Amino acid sequence: MADAALTLPALPSPPTGGASGVLLGLSGGLDSMVLLHLLAAQRPPALPLRAIHVHHGLDPAADDWTARCQAACDALAVPLVVARVEVPRDKGLGLEGAARAARHAAFAAELRAGEILTLAHHQDDQAETFLLRALRGSGPDGLGAMQAWRAHAAGWLWRPLLSMSRQQLLDHAQRHGLGWIEDPSNDDTTLDRNFLRREVLPLLARRWPQARARFARSAALCAEASALLHAEDAQALASVLGPCPDRLDAGALKALPRERRARVLRHWIETLGLPPLPGKGVEQVEADLLHAAVDAEACFSWSGARLRRWRRWLHAGPVRAPLPEAWATDWDGTRPLPVPGGGWLRLEGAASFDVPLRVRARRGGERIRLPGRSHHHALKHVLQDCGVPPWERERLPLLEAADGEVLAAGDRVLGAALEAWLRERGARIEWREG
Repeated sequence: MADAALTLPALPSPPTGGASGVLLGLSGGLDSMVLLHLLAAQRPPALPLRAIHVHHGLDPAADDWTARCQAACDALAVPLVVARVEVPRDKGLGLEGAARAARHAAFAAELRAGEILTLAHHQDDQAETFLLRALRGSGPDGLGAMQAWRAHAAGWLWRPLLSMSRQQLLDHAQRHGLGWIEDPSNDDTTLDRNFLRREVLPLLARRWPQARARFARSAALCAEASALLHAEDAQALASVLGPCPDRLDAGALKALPRERRARVLRHWIETLGLPPLPGKGVEQVEADLLHAAVDAEACFSWSGARLRRWRRWLHAGPVRAPLPEAWATDWDGTRPLPVPGGGWLRLEGAASFDVPLRVRARRGGERIRLPGRSHHHALKHVLQDCGVPPWERERLPLLEAADGEVLAAGDRVLGAALEAWLRERGARIEWREG
C-alpha cells in the first residue's frame, strides 16, 4: 500500500459530547513515533494533543529513551508528561505483565475528563494478541482481542492503527526520516509475544502471506459477536440480579441455560470490578455453590475476591478481614468515621450527636432493644432475621452509649433510642464498605 494511504481514521465522537483532547502513549518505539507524527499532522486543529512517556526504570538506557521522546515532542511542539513508575515483582504477573499494569495505571491516572488516550497498537499486534488468547483457550470475548474504541478511566481509549501493518508503519517512518528506539527486550524469545512475533508468525507467513491480516480479521469478527452476546448477557443479568448489585438469585440463575449462566457469572463479576474468574472458576461455582444446600455457606475465592452462597443468594465481593476484636473509638458524628480494613460511618442530617458515641467491633453476646419493643434481643439473632450474611456481621461496627447500651449495628439494625433520636431530627446513619 502506498504511503499516501497511511491516514488516520476519523476520530470517533464520544457519546457524551466532544472530546477534550488527545493523550498519546509514547514509548519511543517505531509504532508510537509514527502515531505521534500522524496525530501532529492529522488530528482536528482545535483538539489539543499531548503525550505521556512511562519511565519504568527497567533498562539502563531508560533515561536516554525519555530524552529522545522529549526531543521528538519538542520538535512537533507537543507537550510531554513523563511518569516514573515502580514495577512490582511480586504480583504474580511476571515482569512483562507487571510493567504493562504499571504503565496502564499511569495512563489512567494522567487521563483527564473527556480526553482520548491514544495507543499505537497495529494489525500485527492484534494478530499476536488473538493467537496468545487462542492458546489460552479464550472464547469470543477474549478472541475479540484489542478494541479500537472504548471507555477508559475518565475518558476514552482509541487505537487508530489496528488496520495498519507494521510494515506500513516502517515504510512511513523511513520515508519521513523518523527516528525511534529499539527496545532490546523485544528480542527475548523466552517471552510468549516475542516468540510468536519472531518465530511463529514469520513461519506462518511463508505459507499464508496474509496470515496476520486474517488473524486480525478473525479478532474483529469475534469482537462483533462478543458485542451481541454482551447485550444479551446484560439482559439476563438484570433478570437474576438481587436487591443489591453484589447479589444474585441462585435459583433464577440455575434456570438459565448452562452456557448463558457461565457468561452471566463472568459479566456480573466484571460489572462489580472484581478480578476475572479463573479458567475453571465457572465450573467450581456451578459444582460448589450453585447446587449447594441453602445452609451450606459455600464459597469460592480467587485473586483477593470471594463468591459465596448464603440462603437463596450468591454474594460476590473483595475478601475483607473481620474488624479487629479490640478496635474501639469515640465518634461525635461531625465527620465520617473510617473503619479498619476500609469503609466508613457517616451521620447525615444532623451536625453531631448530643454526646460522643462509642464505636467498636462485635465481640459476641451483645443484645439490643428494637423500636417498639420493651425487652432486649440477642443481636446475633436480629442480624440473622434481617438477612445479614455472616461475613458482613464480622465487619459491622457497633454504636453504643456511654453505659454500654448497644444503639446500632452499622446501618443494618437500629436500637430504639437511636432510632427515635434520628427520626426526631430527620437524620440517618450510613455505613459503607471501602
